[in-house]
Amino acid sequence: MKILFYDTKSYDREFFCGQLANFPGIEIDYLKGDLTPRSAVIAKGYDAVCAFVSSDVGARTLELLDSYGVHAVLMRCAGFNNVDLKTAARLGIRVLRVPGYSPEAVAEHAMMLALAANRHVHKSYIKVRENDFSLGGLMGINFYKKTAGVIGTGKIGTAMAQICRGFGMEVLAYDICQNSPPGLVKYVTLDELLAKSDLISLHCPLTEENYHLISHDTIQKMKDGVIFVNTSRGGLVKTEDLVEGIRAKKFFAVGLDVYEEETANVFEDRSDEILENSTTARLLSFPNVIITSHQGFFTKEALTAISRVTLENARACMEGKETPNEVKAV
Repeated sequence: MKILFYDTKSYDREFFCGQLANFPGIEIDYLKGDLTPRSAVIAKGYDAVCAFVSSDVGARTLELLDSYGVHAVLMRCAGFNNVDLKTAARLGIRVLRVPGYSPEAVAEHAMMLALAANRHVHKSYIKVRENDFSLGGLMGINFYKKTAGVIGTGKIGTAMAQICRGFGMEVLAYDICQNSPPGLVKYVTLDELLAKSDLISLHCPLTEENYHLISHDTIQKMKDGVIFVNTSRGGLVKTEDLVEGIRAKKFFAVGLDVYEEETANVFEDRSDEILENSTTARLLSFPNVIITSHQGFFTKEALTAISRVTLENARACMEGKETPNEVKAV
């Protein structure tokens, strides 16, 4: 099987090359550019493409890939909201993902964002570098005996709930599938979670049904002074309404690893550019907001798992075998 790897970074090549010896018969060529309808032509002659969260795997891209003989899309991530599954099914293109590469990596990053935003670590770091050791503007709150609200209790949400319990927090949860281990969380309605939680963390996939789940109406239902964290998908939050809520002092602190505008920014160095009309710049102007660069997954353990499972998915395609990692249109 020949695979064309799009949007390659140095760490991708390092971890995938390190695994290839265990997967005879699989060859990979690496591209720096991302997968789009324009770049799909490069995949002519390949059996599969490897894509990521910022890739355009919409209907047009899939139709082009099909015409070039590609019969599998290997997503080296858990999310697949950027893939047109109905078109893939119609064309007979298999779509496979990595559902559980390291739930703990993302959950730990979510708690880091919550703690750092709460205790204003980003501000303190800059103050101390300038020999300013005063404490003005740095006061936070205790998490101990507070209430955490976890929206989405898959593997990552469950890991987040366990971390919150370790901090001595009560954990409320909302999910259509109530599959958390017994005794870990208390399942409630979304409205009750919003009203009672001191910390709210998103851990659900992005679907048509929950697009802009966090918007003006749901923000108004939150407790005043809530800490809000999103390490899932940017489209879950209507950014304009989030900005409105921050300005209205609804939030004590906000930590974001993902955001609606990130597609052009994710994993890219844009430090020499002026980001005109940038929502990201507006968010960063608030002293109680921390944004990171979609790095929740970025640990050695997670990258090892991503490369191994992606290649296992490729081998399943090569051998015509079924795998629970395949994603199909509902």
